[in-house]
Order: sequence, then C-alpha cells, then structure tokens
Amino acid sequence: MPVRPTAVLPSLLATALAASALTACGGGSGSDPDTVKVSFKQSTDNSIHVMDDYLADIKKQFERTNPGKKVELVPIKAPDSEYYTKLQQMLRSPKTAPDLVYEDTFLINSDITSGYLKPLDAYLAKWPDWNQFIDTAKAAAKAEDGKTYGVPDGTDTRGLWFDKGIFAKAGLPADWQPKTWDEVLDAARTIKRRVPDVTPLNVYTGKPAGEAAAMQGFEMLLYGTGDGRSDPLYDDTAKKWIAGSQGFKDALAFVETVYREKLGPDVSTALDPNIQTIVRGDLLPKGKLGINLDGSWLPQDWLEGSGHEWPEWSSKLGLAYMPTQHGQAPGKVSMSGGWAWAVPAKAANPDLAFEFVRTMQTKANAQKWYVANSGIAVRKDVADDPAYAKAQPGIEFFTDLVASTHYRPAYPAYPKVSTAIQEAMEGVTTGDTPVEEAAKGYDDALKEATDNQVVEK
Repeated sequence: MPVRPTAVLPSLLATALAASALTACGGGSGSDPDTVKVSFKQSTDNSIHVMDDYLADIKKQFERTNPGKKVELVPIKAPDSEYYTKLQQMLRSPKTAPDLVYEDTFLINSDITSGYLKPLDAYLAKWPDWNQFIDTAKAAAKAEDGKTYGVPDGTDTRGLWFDKGIFAKAGLPADWQPKTWDEVLDAARTIKRRVPDVTPLNVYTGKPAGEAAAMQGFEMLLYGTGDGRSDPLYDDTAKKWIAGSQGFKDALAFVETVYREKLGPDVSTALDPNIQTIVRGDLLPKGKLGINLDGSWLPQDWLEGSGHEWPEWSSKLGLAYMPTQHGQAPGKVSMSGGWAWAVPAKAANPDLAFEFVRTMQTKANAQKWYVANSGIAVRKDVADDPAYAKAQPGIEFFTDLVASTHYRPAYPAYPKVSTAIQEAMEGVTTGDTPVEEAAKGYDDALKEATDNQVVEK
C-alpha cells in the first residue's frame, strides 16, 4: 500500500498554508486556513449514509495525520438535478465555494468552461499514486485544454437486474440473458401477464430522474443501435453532435412501448424525482419489480449499515447484460461514468484540499470505497487485488463489462444535450408526444444547445 512519507509532510503543509493564506485574502472573508471544507452529494434517503460514513472515517485519518488541521464536511442533500444546480451556485462565489467538491464527470467540463474548477496537474505530477489510475478514468476528468481537473473515485457500468422469484412465477429462466431488445420486452410482457401484481420493467425516464434517465435509460438503448463502433451521440471526426438518427427514434420508441403497454412503473412514479430511491429502497427489495435497467452500484444501499440491509439480494436477483437492438456485434451494451473530486477555482485552501484527496486515495482507502459504494475500481493495483474481486457478488460481472462500455461525450454542451434527451423521453412516456415529434423536438433543442454544431445522420 502506498504510504505518504511523513518526512515531507511539514513542507507540504507549509506550502498549503502559504497558498491558503494568499487565497483567503482574495477569497471568502473569514476563511480558516486550517480547515478544509469538503462538499459532497448526500443521499435523499435518510437510511443511506455510505458516503457520510466513509468521509467521516477519512476525516478522522486526515486530522490524526495532520495535527492542527480540521475537516468540515458540507453535505448537499438533493436529487441529482438539484445537486448540480446547488453545487454550481456555491462555486460562483469565494464566500460559498468549498475547498473540495464531488463532481459527476458528465458535468465537469461544463464547470471547467464556466471557470469554476482549478487544474490539478501541478499536484498530480508530484503524486506517485496517479500512475495507478487507468487512462479512461483520467480522461473523464480531462478538459479540452488538456489539463486535468478531477481525481476519479471509481467508475461504473450498467446492465439488467432481474428478480429470480418473479421470473420463476412467470416461467422465465433463472439464467435469463436476452439477445435483443424484443426479448427484453417479451420477458416484461410475460411478467405483466403471469405476475400482474408487480412492475415488469423499469427504465428511468424524464426530467425528474435527470441524468439517470439519459444515461441508465436512453443511452443504454441508443448505444445499442447502429454498428456498435461509432458514437451515436457525437461525431468525433466532424466534431459535431448527431441529429436526425434512426437509432435515436428507435430508442425513443422502446421507451414509448414500455409506458404505453404499462410495462413500466406508473407514469407518476416514473416521473417522481426520487424514483431511484423508490426502486432501490422499495420495489427491488420487496419483490415488486421484475427487471431493472440500472447500474453496478445498487448493492451499496443493501449492505450492512446502509439502513436498507438486504443480505439476500445476491441470491434473489440475477444479472444480465443489456443486449444490442438486434443482437448485432458486439452483442452487449454498457455505459460508464463516475464521479471525481475537484478543487473549486475559488477555494480558500486548495493545497489542503488536495492533501485530503491524497488521504482518500491511498490504495487501502480507495479499495474500501469501491467496496462500500459498489463501485468499479479505477486504480490498477486495486483491480488486480483478488480481495477486491471477491469482496461482493456482482463485482466481476460489472467489471467485465468495462471491455464493452461507452463513455458519454464529455464536452461542455453535454448537460444541455442530456436535458434535451430527458425532455424527449418524458414526452413519449406521458403519451403527450409521438416519437417522430419528440425526436424533432430533440433535434431543434440540440441545435440550440450546441450553436448548430450538428450533423444529420
């Protein structure tokens, strides 16, 4: 396990104090140069405190290792879409900017472009552990200017979770693995017919679900269309966003089918901002949901101490990869994202903030976090550790999906593109907008969001 040499600590902290004092003069009045403020996303479910517990432990380690220094944890308790808004409001002023923030990698380039974040290259160059991070994870926090603005704390993949008990009642196999979209829908229809008191299939949708709708829902469909090689959202060669594609319409049609045929949750539930909490905390543990298109992190809500302990989950639920539309190569689809720790441009104590990152990201602490939040390792030394692979059921399944996963186009316009996707989904979910009209609405919103940097496909 890499251990920070204690001999260099005084000089590091001396640098931190000097820089912090200078920043504090131009920053928020009354900033304490000995206190690092760490802001993070707190679960809207009061029973879930995985992140809170982890950071409380890191706080103790940090304060023990750095005598005289304090950590102030600043939780933001809000659904995803509100979290991003509140975070950006905090980042705008030195009076409210924390020293360290938790950024979803899909928003990080938008925040960089807005001037909210500080490049970390000078810190990373002097941090040996950075060499342990996989290249794709590093790229997720890198901007168009070539600089890195965040340290990823894991990645994720996505697939199909299914209830073995419901499948048994419906006469579906315990080792279910659909090869096409139609096979997914057929299984959901079978459940609706034979086990009528449960929700057959959950696909996140609409603006209230935020990025969960765009990524867990729509993009898991969209990236299964076409040839599986070219990006269906963004044309890297033309450097433009893609409009008018048949794959986009086909993905919308799948969502429309789910809700028109009442294979999904009631529309009012599907469009509840807390739908993810409802799925993980109620529908799945209580055997009320047949199939759930979702992410690798779900077990974090069910582990010991989570408040929603469900030790039987690994025997009650099965896992299947999401197939491509017609079973075309490569046959399976996953999307990957993740979160990163970033230092605000207006942080009062940036050096001390990075010291906190170094504490969080020792091999031991990183491994503890991956297991606690059911994350996928982005450190090579952790991924190669047999203890990590065996720490929790499902880790190997989701880690294997990394080979066939896709990453969202991490460009500043993406958050607006995501919102346009959510709006199109919501229209077909409620039945208010036909697929063709919703797709055209997306194309129009895309042109506006990207200053007409689009290419028709």
